[in-house]
Amino acid sequence: MEFDRDLFLPVSLADMQRRGWEDYDFLLITGDAYVDHPSFGPTIIGRLLEAEGYRVAILAQPDWRGPEAFRSLGRPRLGVLISAGNIDSMVAHYTAARKRRHDDAYSPGRKAGLRPDHATVVYSNRVREAFGDIPIIIGGLEASLRRFAHYDYWEDKVRRSILFDAQADILTYGMGETATLDIAARLNSGTPVSEITDVRGTCVAADYPGVCAYPRVEVPSFEEVSSSKRAYAQANMVEYQEHDAAVGKAIIQRHGKRFLIVNPPAYPLPTEELDRIAELPYVREPHPMYDDMGGVPAIEEVRFSITHNRGCFGACNFCSLAFHQGRTVTSRSHESVIREAKLLIQHPGFKGYIHDVGGPAATFRRPSCQKQLKHGMCKNRSCLAPEACPNLDADHTDYMMLLRKVRALPGIKKVFIRSGIRFDFLMKDPSGEFFTDLVQYHISGQLKVAPEHCVDHTLDYMGKPHVEVYEKFRDKYYKLNRRYGKDQYLVPYLISSHPGCTLEDAVQLAEWLNKEGHMPEQVQDFYPTPGTLATCMWYTGIDPRTMQPVFVPKTPHDKALQRALMQWRKPQNRALVLEALHKTGREDLIGYGKHCLIRPGKGPGADRYGHGQDQRQNAQHSNDRRPGQKSGQSGRYGKPGKPDQNARPGQNGKYAKGPQGGRPAQGKPDGRHAVSRPTAQKPVKKAGWAKAKPSKKPGKKKG
Repeated sequence: MEFDRDLFLPVSLADMQRRGWEDYDFLLITGDAYVDHPSFGPTIIGRLLEAEGYRVAILAQPDWRGPEAFRSLGRPRLGVLISAGNIDSMVAHYTAARKRRHDDAYSPGRKAGLRPDHATVVYSNRVREAFGDIPIIIGGLEASLRRFAHYDYWEDKVRRSILFDAQADILTYGMGETATLDIAARLNSGTPVSEITDVRGTCVAADYPGVCAYPRVEVPSFEEVSSSKRAYAQANMVEYQEHDAAVGKAIIQRHGKRFLIVNPPAYPLPTEELDRIAELPYVREPHPMYDDMGGVPAIEEVRFSITHNRGCFGACNFCSLAFHQGRTVTSRSHESVIREAKLLIQHPGFKGYIHDVGGPAATFRRPSCQKQLKHGMCKNRSCLAPEACPNLDADHTDYMMLLRKVRALPGIKKVFIRSGIRFDFLMKDPSGEFFTDLVQYHISGQLKVAPEHCVDHTLDYMGKPHVEVYEKFRDKYYKLNRRYGKDQYLVPYLISSHPGCTLEDAVQLAEWLNKEGHMPEQVQDFYPTPGTLATCMWYTGIDPRTMQPVFVPKTPHDKALQRALMQWRKPQNRALVLEALHKTGREDLIGYGKHCLIRPGKGPGADRYGHGQDQRQNAQHSNDRRPGQKSGQSGRYGKPGKPDQNARPGQNGKYAKGPQGGRPAQGKPDGRHAVSRPTAQKPVKKAGWAKAKPSKKPGKKKG
């Protein structure tokens, strides 16, 4: 598919010349490739400024090693807007183990290394070098989450507010449309940038706190939070609680001789404004300059998706959404969403499938209760965890009716939901009618949900409901699948090594997974990203909500033990699993019973971790058999042998799948635990309960 480059915002002097521009107003710099789609924050800001009559040029992933690339489009008339991109540049570059990533979905051809570490700071300093005293406004997720003095996991230290390191004039945080338009109008009217200090949703630096125009509260200084973990935890909690557009105060934090002033959050956009922003003239494609570079892979997940809401009152402690978009939910009108769906139908690559109608949490359409609109979010409890608030409005009717309208449009075959389904919120829906629609119409083979763990106190540290809520959801999910003859799986997302999760808790999680008949194909270690309550716990060892100590698995070995327990069947994890079981006194899980996680070592000289001569020689064969299974029987990886007597007819050593199974047919036939089983002597690479391809019969050729 080829698209006219003049449909995009200008990216070169030649583009501007074709438009007849002799100058332009704003240079917008982004650490992502330029994708003209409403899922990309810099694009939204650029298109919104364009709609207000400003001339905007895009500089995507410039060479940061010198100032020359930043001068390539000339000096803008009003200022420079800078974003690291859709995600923090350090998260884009490094794994939770601090290992360098080898690719980047937000860059052409997945090529890594096209943006610097701490991209916002680097870009801003280069702009200052290139243009001197030009107004610089930084924004996006990276700037938003680093607006206060914050712990940086990758450098293992507390850094100053990014506003100071970037030498920027203004920082916009949260969803920055309103703040950006206000700043642009003032700059255009001739107001010096140094006088723009009172815009909601922005941060500025000042020589004295009296510059602040709002009621304010002061938190411990950068110097204090750098030297005292208790002070850091106290500051983090205040910062989290005051991020409330209804009642939040401005926050002052001293940095040396200067003061960081964080104005109250911008008010959430009403439905009319969300509609307008969603319907700006996006091309919905990467810029054509990337065609010969392999395109931009990040577009694939969102090209045929629709965002209908903003904000999330789920408030998981490890998630940055509450500290960025906020906990007040707003949504687009049905009419606007339907107009966007009709545009997708006209796209030359559309094949009838809308991949998602969602957002931060797909099923949220309005605030959790009416009280929060006047009094703000409750400071002493969450809307959903550990139990749902009695005032929670969990009616899913509006979302259900929206989906029904979209899937009734001519040209649409299926409408899927791929962004997060809050199963705890869904279980509170008074009618249950949406759950029925979900199972019948909106699942693409498998539904991914996030119980995260099974131990109550670990879930409390996460800000998640207790596992009994997930288990009730799971049972109802499979009951509905059986009722409607569906063959759809349930994939639980889990986190290892979260603050508060002890090794004993990790063993309990392995037990629960074993009972469920599921072992995750991939495991997500907790990732300490700036600004979240869980990151505060990880750094300080203190729960900022209670100021009580919390256990944190920090060392690589501690994390490896917890990760191995979640994948206890993998042969390479055997030594770690045995070590964890011995350390926790859970030798009852070493044996041949169904409840056991692993078999004991055999042969002379076996040590306390089960390593013996015979065990080493037969490690692969030993781990290919289920507990109690004799040598020669059908094994976990499809080795030849006698058929599994517990398998359904036509299956050789594989568990039943879909609504009719997940456990052997002679076990519990309730169909709750769908499990994928590898064939052809190697594991299936798909995650969760993905279907395995049927084995080919010996001697049968294609054709």
